[in-house]
Amino acid sequence: MVAFHSSALDGVAANPALPTPLLLRLLRSGVGEGPGGSGEGPGPGGIDGPPRQAVQRAGLPGTAVALILAHPDPRVRIDFALSAGAEPGQRARLADDPVPKVRAALAYGPEWHDPRTTVPPLPYAVCARLLDDPEPSARTALLESPHLPPPFTASLATHHEPAARLRAVRTWERLTPGRRSALSTDPDPGVRRAAALRECGRDARLTTELLQDPKSAAEALRRGLLVRADAERYVAERTHLAALAENPSLPPDLVERLAVDPDEDVRLAVSLRPELEEERRTAIDFTVGALDRWDVQWVRDGLADPDVLRRAATSAHPVLRRAAARSPHLPPDLLRLLVRGEDPVVEANLGIHHPDTPQDVLMRVYARLGGTFSAWMAQTHPRFPREGLAARYADHPDGHHRRLALRDPAAPPALVERLSHDPEVWTRQAAARDPRLPLHRLREALHLRELAAAAGGNPALPVNEMAAVLSRAGVPA
Repeated sequence: MVAFHSSALDGVAANPALPTPLLLRLLRSGVGEGPGGSGEGPGPGGIDGPPRQAVQRAGLPGTAVALILAHPDPRVRIDFALSAGAEPGQRARLADDPVPKVRAALAYGPEWHDPRTTVPPLPYAVCARLLDDPEPSARTALLESPHLPPPFTASLATHHEPAARLRAVRTWERLTPGRRSALSTDPDPGVRRAAALRECGRDARLTTELLQDPKSAAEALRRGLLVRADAERYVAERTHLAALAENPSLPPDLVERLAVDPDEDVRLAVSLRPELEEERRTAIDFTVGALDRWDVQWVRDGLADPDVLRRAATSAHPVLRRAAARSPHLPPDLLRLLVRGEDPVVEANLGIHHPDTPQDVLMRVYARLGGTFSAWMAQTHPRFPREGLAARYADHPDGHHRRLALRDPAAPPALVERLSHDPEVWTRQAAARDPRLPLHRLREALHLRELAAAAGGNPALPVNEMAAVLSRAGVPA
């Protein structure tokens, strides 16, 4: 038997069957410096604090949360502040943490989460407290956070800090006319510029003013209400033409001129304009690569609008279809239409965003992309197939496909054990996590470098084996 590998501890920390006493034992690890300690190095127990997997588990009991909040190592509290598995009210208890980095982590919030879900925001009062934090890093992190509650963001319009008012501009459509007016005449030039860029689509005078500023000219050309003289000047000067080609107020004759521009990016931007009839759109000479993506503002803004989705999904333009495929609200007929095209970008977008993506599409995405993304999709998509995969893929020449056999509820323990010896490491790891793996092989996997973490996370691992992993890693009893 080879030596125990310490990565088994990471697996046990994430194991869904880890009993609360062992979880608490793990969370106490590294304690020994007293509250507010520097956290530099391990405590007397011999390991350098609890693994992140334990701190960021979903559904932690109250006793575990209390241990984390009081842990002397700030890194532990930072991990909890960034946890997508913790309740906002639990994380909010770090708002008065003595370490600025902890408060900054709390202010920003989880850095990654399932794109099909949203992270519940911190309570309004906690956001307000962090916005007035004495440390600039905490205030900056809060204003950069993607998880702020919309009412709080709108309230920033009257804050005394220009950076806060600048963040409020992002919620322009939610603001009252009075707040918009105040931001438009804000004493800070950056705030005024941002407000003008939000309002210039309805105000030609504002657009002309913004065009004088090199910092805002391109965006003003993209979204502002243009007077003809300005539009003609930029066409003649060939400045920011791709941005100009997106402008909703661009006169039709100038749209036609840009539709035959020698710059391919300009022609492509024209081809994506929302008002074009399909015959005119397809007549434009544009090229779209097999994997090209393009941010189409009017489609992104209308991912819940049936009319916008229908126009984009039924278009012959591949970029518009790809943009529509990012909507979880596609009705069944448009979903079937997009699937028929077998566009790899459309299929990948559907696999990420649409809960009713057909199984054959999910399988094609899995086969095409491989790696971590496909494994995530196979584990989380509600329609990803399970039955029959063992018979179909157990002997597939590609290890990425052999891994699918483990998703089959009918896969026998002997097959799981066989796949735990597979030449492909990801397949071996998937088998090591499978609760059907025979116990003798599971114990063996705990001591193999590439399988130890997966085996530690196997819910069939006996509690005494989990406890042994903690002991071998130096976690005090």
